[in-house]
Amino acid sequence: MKIDYSKINDVTGEITMVVEESDYAEKVKKQLKEIGKRHAEPGFRPGKVPAGLIAKKYGNAVKYDEINKLVGDALFEYIKSNNLNVLGNPIPDKANAINDDAKEFTLKFKVGVAPEIEVKADKDVTIPYYNIQVTDEMVDRQDESLRRRFGKQVPGEEVDATALVKGVITELNEDGSVKEDGVVVENGIVGPAYFKSEEQRNLFIGKKVGDSLVFNPAETCEANPTELSSMLNLPKEEAEQHKGDFKFDIKEIIVLKPAELDEEYFKSVFGDNVKDADQYRDAVKKMIETSLKGDQNYRFSIDAKNVLLDKVGEIELPDEMLKEFLISQNDKLTPENIDEEYSGIRGQLVWDLVKDKVAQELGVKVEEQDLVNTARLMARNQFAQYGMENVPDDALEHYAGEILKDEKARNSVYNQTAEMKLFEALRQAVTLDEKAVSVDEFNKLFTQA
Repeated sequence: MKIDYSKINDVTGEITMVVEESDYAEKVKKQLKEIGKRHAEPGFRPGKVPAGLIAKKYGNAVKYDEINKLVGDALFEYIKSNNLNVLGNPIPDKANAINDDAKEFTLKFKVGVAPEIEVKADKDVTIPYYNIQVTDEMVDRQDESLRRRFGKQVPGEEVDATALVKGVITELNEDGSVKEDGVVVENGIVGPAYFKSEEQRNLFIGKKVGDSLVFNPAETCEANPTELSSMLNLPKEEAEQHKGDFKFDIKEIIVLKPAELDEEYFKSVFGDNVKDADQYRDAVKKMIETSLKGDQNYRFSIDAKNVLLDKVGEIELPDEMLKEFLISQNDKLTPENIDEEYSGIRGQLVWDLVKDKVAQELGVKVEEQDLVNTARLMARNQFAQYGMENVPDDALEHYAGEILKDEKARNSVYNQTAEMKLFEALRQAVTLDEKAVSVDEFNKLFTQA
């Protein structure tokens, strides 16, 4: 098979393939033989059908299929071996045809190719990097959150924002009297903090054991059948019928007592690294700083993108070919709406090309261990969401391994890892214009954008 590539312009080329009979004849012969073994024809059992009859009936279809497979494989192998940076898929020429009687075929494919991009990522490039300053107020809020997370539920004297309230829930008539044969829940329990109505929540706040109050269960949950069913201890269908007021006689109040600042608490949160209150506040501050790194790095990725794209300037792409390719790949794209949709797609494609060029220039590569490290980080973050800060390494290793076994999850991990490594390499390569900002100032950067 003869294959040639000719350049039409900077972003478009044409691949010409000459397919000769010797390229496909043996494959067609072998496939027809397999058909003869499996297919029966009138008067003939499988394996006994004359080869001529098989060839006459199936020959052209088999030839067409085999040539298509051959051309497809050869086309993409040629692109790969010749390092053609093709955008989209090759588009066959409308004149391409595989005629039944012909033995040799000339097929042409138009390809869009990525332009040569000139971009430098070195110390001559300056990109802003915003460091969010951690204040004492932020440390106090984090301390309060941690102490609540590691706190204990204990009997309380009055209902506060954390309380669970236990007691008897009794259905009332419209006039406020107890409804005869109405719903009575002897061991009712509610959590006012989870009420969707602030008005209903405030009815409980400040109440003490022995107090009674009138509230409306349906209003606490916007009449959600599942929540009503749980509160009133009724099947969903029945619970939906009870939209009126109820009396709540408080028998017990359970409140959350924040953890004490002692050695046991320090160890629960930070392991053996923290021994006293001063070390604890320092550790909390570092925890916040670490959690803010993701936001800071995300902002850096936005600014880096803007700076690099500005330096690259306008890039020529095979736009019409890409539009045609996109329409063929996405049912939602049509000749009527492609121009409107293409602008955003084009912008992302240009950025992908710039990223690839920068990654190549900086020698960014994703190794297997990088994927494991990212999967471990994902696992650690997931455990942290459930308050599990000190997960053993072997558990993280196992969980990370499970993530990477799933192909879809593995691809996601790969993409995240590639992004992280690219921007980490960029932070090392360029000049950072570091700026100290407050949380509000940092958030305004996104509001302004």
